[in-house]
Amino acid sequence: MTQSLLKKVGIASIIMMTSVFLSRFMGLFREMMIAFIGGASNEVDAYQAAFVIPEILNHMVASGFLSVTFIPIFARYLVEGNEDEGWRVFSVILTCFGSLLLLFIVLTFIFAPDLIAVIARGRVDPFFRATAVKMTRIIIPAQFFFFTGGLFMAVQFAKEKFAIPALAPLVYNAGIIAGGILLGSRIGMEGFSWGVLAGAFLGNFAIQYWAAKKVGMKLSLIFDFQHPDLKKYILLTLPLMLGLTMMFSMEIFIRFFGAYLHPGSIAILLFGRAILYIPVGLFGQAVGVAAFPFMARLVLEKKMRELNQLINQTLRYLALVIPFSVLLMVLRHEIVQILFQRGKFDAGATEMTAQVLIFLLGGAFALSAYTVVVRAYHAMQNTLFPAIFGTVAVLLSLPLYWYGMMIMGARGIALAVSLSSIFQVILLYALWNKRSNNAESRFVYRFYGRIILFSSLLGILLACFKANILSGIDAATFWGSFYICLITGGLFLAILLTSGYVFKIREISEVAANSVRKIKAYFGV
Repeated sequence: MTQSLLKKVGIASIIMMTSVFLSRFMGLFREMMIAFIGGASNEVDAYQAAFVIPEILNHMVASGFLSVTFIPIFARYLVEGNEDEGWRVFSVILTCFGSLLLLFIVLTFIFAPDLIAVIARGRVDPFFRATAVKMTRIIIPAQFFFFTGGLFMAVQFAKEKFAIPALAPLVYNAGIIAGGILLGSRIGMEGFSWGVLAGAFLGNFAIQYWAAKKVGMKLSLIFDFQHPDLKKYILLTLPLMLGLTMMFSMEIFIRFFGAYLHPGSIAILLFGRAILYIPVGLFGQAVGVAAFPFMARLVLEKKMRELNQLINQTLRYLALVIPFSVLLMVLRHEIVQILFQRGKFDAGATEMTAQVLIFLLGGAFALSAYTVVVRAYHAMQNTLFPAIFGTVAVLLSLPLYWYGMMIMGARGIALAVSLSSIFQVILLYALWNKRSNNAESRFVYRFYGRIILFSSLLGILLACFKANILSGIDAATFWGSFYICLITGGLFLAILLTSGYVFKIREISEVAANSVRKIKAYFGV
């Protein structure tokens, strides 16, 4: 694996990590606004339930998989020097699938009441269902912008342009926040729904259309259902349409099973998920998106050894999610209070969210690693196996969710999220190693074992430090929680960095050294 390739992956990862970091920050601010205006209430549950049908529709046309299904097809034309035909395929896919999606949107708009009655059957409250239906109808057209924007971003990724696609989640979240701020005081959670629609149009469609034109996009309306690459795209995409994935099922199951619990349970689980997504998004999502185009190119060049090296090294760096997750577990109450406890979100909601959060964070490393492992299969243009695997794994996890909900309530649903995620990613990686003859994977397993042991001991130390040394700080106040987080976080970083250098944990020392260099360069030191 050449240094130039590693450098390109690194630059792309930095761009995407910056985007994801800012997006998660804005996403947290969005959740803070939701908590402030709606609290952990029935109306917030209805708002969250309104996303179920749009997410299912998004999954049906594989909008979230456009990069992994379209890039290998388009990249082949770039490698062969036949870009014009690549743009023709692009136009065919956008025209045919976009038309199908518009039809689904119309049908969903008409039958929204019946669909909400099915996906939220655990909550029969008329206000809840009527509110969920109304907001579903506002949000559903945004799926067209996600689909077309996903294709616009995919061609930019294929040309190794990452900056403008990185703006999509930022503008999208800004739209939601603006909708809540401008309309929330008058129409409540409905204001956020209008923000979803506006943010999707601006961030995922309008800006990405402009950027795709800048990289040479040639778009026409072409209905060519006989084009061989459309058939190939359908064969690649169909398993993703019909299959169930870890992330998709988690979003649906939280809302479905949460509807059987007391009002506010869905909101509490999703406020906890917002914190969970900080390490998952910052590490896993950013690295996975940035690395995929390079994975696809290595496959096209038949460099399987280099591909395995890239996957293994990426997974080793993602192990750093584990100690950071432990830190969040130790500071769970303080973090929830700092982020959400204001307006209609009271101390009781803080306590319930903190209880849920510790169980969610247990699977953070698995959710992060999954974004990389599953893309290894997609880079091989093998979407069938991970789709079948994911569907079977998700179906097997249903009893876990059900009994978790029955025995532990919202905490049981959170525990089911983590356990099912860990099981899926370990098995999927093991199967990849067997199929690709990845002999060096044993070093990845050993590294994760050492990091888990180290993080467990570190967590015990931090919890004792907080309970004893910091016991005099009033954790019931905002500033008290802030000081506890600041002091405990400082101790955490000191121990983590010292351990990285003393025990020669290259992943820790290199990340620290790179961070210092970037800070010095930024300030001109």
